[in-house]
Amino acid sequence: MIVTIRDIAEKVGVSVTTVSRVLNNRGYLSDGLKKRVHEAMEEMNYQPNEVARSLSRKKSNILGLIIPDISHPFFAQMTKHMEYYAYKHGYKLMLCNSLLDKKKEKEYIDLLRASQVDGIIMGSHTMSVKEYLSIKLPLVTLDRQISESIPYISSDNYRGGSLATQLLLRKNCNKIAYLSGNLQLNMLAKQRHDAFVRQAKGKGVEYIVKQTDMNGFQYKKYENLVRELFQEHPDIDGVFASSDMLALQVVRECRRLGKSVPDQVKVVGYDGIQIGGTEDLTTIAQPIKEMGRLAVQHLLQQIAGEETPLETILPVKLLEKGTT
Repeated sequence: MIVTIRDIAEKVGVSVTTVSRVLNNRGYLSDGLKKRVHEAMEEMNYQPNEVARSLSRKKSNILGLIIPDISHPFFAQMTKHMEYYAYKHGYKLMLCNSLLDKKKEKEYIDLLRASQVDGIIMGSHTMSVKEYLSIKLPLVTLDRQISESIPYISSDNYRGGSLATQLLLRKNCNKIAYLSGNLQLNMLAKQRHDAFVRQAKGKGVEYIVKQTDMNGFQYKKYENLVRELFQEHPDIDGVFASSDMLALQVVRECRRLGKSVPDQVKVVGYDGIQIGGTEDLTTIAQPIKEMGRLAVQHLLQQIAGEETPLETILPVKLLEKGTT
């Protein structure tokens, strides 16, 4: 049986309006009355209707977050930081996992709007610009520039690609490869590829580019992609992978083939995630914590009617470790 606000009022012996004022902390109420109402709520296991409350006060204190895949460590760690900063400012996070499915993403946006969220952070981007602009809610995107009018936060992808490729070239690699997600997707991460190609061409070094299909977060496909790379180009001696997860798969494949890392093959990843296996991985570290903090901050600024930067590009850092 669902306990209502009327049930609480009858138990305490006050009006429904009084209980509502206690719930919303409005007007003067004695501490004794507040205590009695809260004790009755706990005893009867009363769960407030957050949607109804948000409608009454025109604010839900809930932020929506749509990401491509929560199982990917980069998005998992980013979500952790965003939840921390949102909660610190009195907000809760409603998490949606799109899996890069356009239909699913649209359904989640409809759900978030129906749930009266105060704003949305988008880490997934499968729909048209027109559809995003029609959301009519404060919006911030992560590592995706959907429109010139929608604020986005990103690491310096081009600089990161340059640092990774320059390192491989300094280590005298003669044939290098770039592994990435699908380059047809409209993502700022494509700048890592652009920087790789420019650096390789500039030094006249032979290079290979291999990419996943549109479902870029399926780890079994990482294994196939890396295996194909070494089958087709056994003389590869340097690899820049666009994520640490891809880079770890390169290291595993080298071990399987009996190739020594870093003596025969040097490997650089991208992200700077913290999971087992990355302790010795050379990588381009994104400021994941700061990206999460700013995503929440910029969204809250929009909610408050304040101006926020349309473009926020944060510096990356080369962490050279044992794989180079």
